[in-house]
Amino acid sequence: MIKRRPQRLDVIYSSEPVYFVTFCTRDRQRIPDLEKAQAGLEAYAQCGIKEFGAALGRYVIMPDHIYLFVSGDADFVLSKWVAGLKRAISKAVGNRGKFWQPTFFDHILRSDESCSEKWEDVCQNPVRAGLVKESDNWNIKVRLF
Repeated sequence: MIKRRPQRLDVIYSSEPVYFVTFCTRDRQRIPDLEKAQAGLEAYAQCGIKEFGAALGRYVIMPDHIYLFVSGDADFVLSKWVAGLKRAISKAVGNRGKFWQPTFFDHILRSDESCSEKWEDVCQNPVRAGLVKESDNWNIKVRLF
């Protein structure tokens, strides 16, 4: 069962906010190929600069969900960007069905400090999930476009 969608903010008082975004696969199914998912994410981020005025920051692709930081210009619409990203990753991994939950979680970061704190928390998720023993030993793919 998917809960009702959260409301988006009508007004944002920052000209270029940084969003922390999380989205999950439907019924928490596994992403079939993490490397292809990463390739799809990075390809979408490359064209996102021109098409959406958006810049992808750090991200982590987990087996059934994705964490990322993204910022956009004044005309940036986060929901459209995330929808396009989900389509790009689905195409990259060869999944044509309803692969993603229709919703996503986001919040606007208020300072550089909150960004670094959130990133540290995100880096510990693979440890908490039992995928690695220490985050220092995990080769996190980070791309800043």
